[in-house]
Amino acid sequence: MSASKSDATATKKKGTVMKAEVFLPDSYRPAEDEPFMNERQLEWFRRELNRQKNDLLTESKSTIAGLQDGTRSIPDIADRASEETDRALELRIRDRQRKLVAKIEAALRRIDEGEFGYCQETGEPISLKRLVARPTTTLSLEAQERHERREKVHRDD
Repeated sequence: MSASKSDATATKKKGTVMKAEVFLPDSYRPAEDEPFMNERQLEWFRRELNRQKNDLLTESKSTIAGLQDGTRSIPDIADRASEETDRALELRIRDRQRKLVAKIEAALRRIDEGEFGYCQETGEPISLKRLVARPTTTLSLEAQERHERREKVHRDD
């Protein structure tokens, strides 16, 4: 098999499918004038999602270390209350980030399964502008607006 043909095709190695690496210049951004969810776009989103995930995990580790180091006895009740409030807020932020990591992992699975970029409700493509702003999204803008209207109607009951 020629080198160019082997680069373009997937090869098996130890039971896993290896795909040719997609070259992306640092300046690359997905654009509307290229085919939707082509290899370059998918690779860009994969890298962006992995970068976000790594950032969140790094922040989480530093929070855990800070919480463990921050265990100390504070005699003043007001200072202690303030520190407990800060800890509670930090833990809420980390819980939200934990949920975001789960959404990022789900988006990475959708990339691997060929479902990324398409609305889970309608099957229509999600706009690139929306995906770049929020790569974990699963609904098109229109479907999200319908979902929020239904949610508001049920919440007002």
